[in-house]
Amino acid sequence: MAFLEIQDLRKAFPGQTEPVFEHIRFAIEKGEFVCIIGHSGCGKTTILNVLAGLDTASGGTVIMDGREVAGPSLERGVVFQGHALMPWLSVMRNIAFAAKSKWPDWNEARVQAHCQKFIDMVGLSGAEHKKPAQLSGGMKQRVGIARAFAIQPKMLLLDEPFGALDALTRGTIQDELVKIVRATQQTVFMITHDVDEAILLADKILLMSNGPRAVIAEIVENTLPRDRARHSMHHDPQYYRIRNHLVDFLINRSKLYSGSTEAPRVVRPGLEEGPAASGEAPTVAAARIVNLRH
Repeated sequence: MAFLEIQDLRKAFPGQTEPVFEHIRFAIEKGEFVCIIGHSGCGKTTILNVLAGLDTASGGTVIMDGREVAGPSLERGVVFQGHALMPWLSVMRNIAFAAKSKWPDWNEARVQAHCQKFIDMVGLSGAEHKKPAQLSGGMKQRVGIARAFAIQPKMLLLDEPFGALDALTRGTIQDELVKIVRATQQTVFMITHDVDEAILLADKILLMSNGPRAVIAEIVENTLPRDRARHSMHHDPQYYRIRNHLVDFLINRSKLYSGSTEAPRVVRPGLEEGPAASGEAPTVAAARIVNLRH
């Protein structure tokens, strides 16, 4: 069994005639970094909230580390699009609040030393005692990122966490995230609209069709070496092959899969696109697995 398994997830909101998404099936192995990309309205954030235990699906199950996800847990750290900070607490206190929840027996000195590492990591040294009202939007988001890292969860759930950051800070924290994931073998599920960000960070990229009735249309395996870096990955010819495939899907093909009752084809290296070779009939809205290595 994979570390995280999503089985036939479906979400319909009251008053809507069609579900936002359905037949969502995918798995994430321990230590894997997975990005999900799709147009607005396909349900990416809703899926993340279900994985976090902050929302309930209309159907299907989420199993993490052998247990069904039934509510929020410190085993899953979440970084939202908005900073979600407590305005009456300082930077240090916002992060320490999470750390104390995870390790209630730690004394104040140990909590502060632990939190300081993550404050330094996101470039907020010197702002420890400032409150959110004294911070820029990008700085607030960096506090949220540090807070999620600080509880050292089994899984990180990131909802476009770098969207509010300037390009330089965004690149710095992307690099730090890569280092942390490699060092800790952290399992990560991340929403992004940035194709280059997905190629830099992800082992697999889930491509969603348009909503309503959105599905996971393709699972693209990132075949660039895992030690890729922002400043050099574009020199690899494989980078453009992956990037062009992702962009082509988003521009030309994402709307073709929504509500489909036909199983997408499976693409494997060196084989022509065609039905799965397992001998079994493909299931409705089964994911297309794309490996772009020659």
